[in-house]
Amino acid sequence: MARELIDDIRRIDQRKHALDLEITDLVDTTGTRLMELCGIGPLGAASLLIEVGDITRFPTKAHFASWNGTAPIDASSGAHTRHRLSRAGNRRINSVLHTMGQTQRRLKIPEALKCYNQHHHGPHDELKAMRALKRRLSDIIYRTMINDALDTTRTGPGGHQDHDSHSSAAGSQPHTDSSDKPLHGPATNQPKPPLKHAS
Repeated sequence: MARELIDDIRRIDQRKHALDLEITDLVDTTGTRLMELCGIGPLGAASLLIEVGDITRFPTKAHFASWNGTAPIDASSGAHTRHRLSRAGNRRINSVLHTMGQTQRRLKIPEALKCYNQHHHGPHDELKAMRALKRRLSDIIYRTMINDALDTTRTGPGGHQDHDSHSSAAGSQPHTDSSDKPLHGPATNQPKPPLKHAS
């Protein structure tokens, strides 16, 4: 029975490896740069492409953060101003962002550690610090997908071209306030303005 279980595990592992390669090839055909971001693998990139769909339906990075559950919720009381972690939003994408954040912390990416440590001052600040880190990573993903969409409109699906807004694994952290307010109704039916490379 033990040998049969080991054989089953080996078959499952081989199947998983084959599926990872297949997913990687499929993601590559889209021309996205998501997998160039530290902490985003084939499954994470595929989840983002499937769940998000057309990134231009989110007018701003704040709308995108509200949709994926990384925008903080105002929980102020009286003279005390504070925010709490949102339990709403797309949980699959929130999980991708959580994995991305944990990976960057484990690999000691400077910008990720700086963001996390700025909000981690005691044993009860872990959720607050992770919320701030995921909010920044959400901005990076939004910027990357917007730039991908712009490049696709210029070159067609799967097209690749060099440009100056390339996002690196360690140096692509945007300077945003982690207390950006969540916005309601991220999608819009209004005509889409011309895309511009996100800064």
